[in-house]
Amino acid sequence: MKHIRIDNRLIHGQVAAAWKNNIGADAIIVCNDDVAKDPIQKMVLPMAAQGSKVLVFSINELIEYDKKNPNETKFVICKFASDCLQLLEKGIEVEEVNIGNQAPVLNTDYVMVNGFVAATKEDAVTYRKIAKYRNGKLPCQVVPTRPVEDFLELLEKAGL
Repeated sequence: MKHIRIDNRLIHGQVAAAWKNNIGADAIIVCNDDVAKDPIQKMVLPMAAQGSKVLVFSINELIEYDKKNPNETKFVICKFASDCLQLLEKGIEVEEVNIGNQAPVLNTDYVMVNGFVAATKEDAVTYRKIAKYRNGKLPCQVVPTRPVEDFLELLEKAGL
């Protein structure tokens, strides 16, 4: 797998244009168990990236798809950090993991980590677990043309 981006907005202009082209992906894959069960989202999400191969999978469906399509350059968008962690824990190998936009989730005790990522203490624990699979590194970048930030440092500065 080429790239996993954690972005709870899923497919939007930044993803459809900037990220897909930067990565050189054959397919954009949304990975989240709840989204994969939602027929409306499964119908609408491909419209946000017209002209691109767009797939919507549960975590287990993505693992099976990856096994059957090992040579495809996949750009995976996980809705939440927990989705990414489950993929890594189940043995998915990925070249890059990037923290993208994480809008605040209502009724949670979140902190704005930077201008585009909200996180709770529980999220911070999950991000640190992901970093362990990534040699202790976890980049955060809103678009490919912006500087990469060290997400673990951002969590520390935010008191998480």
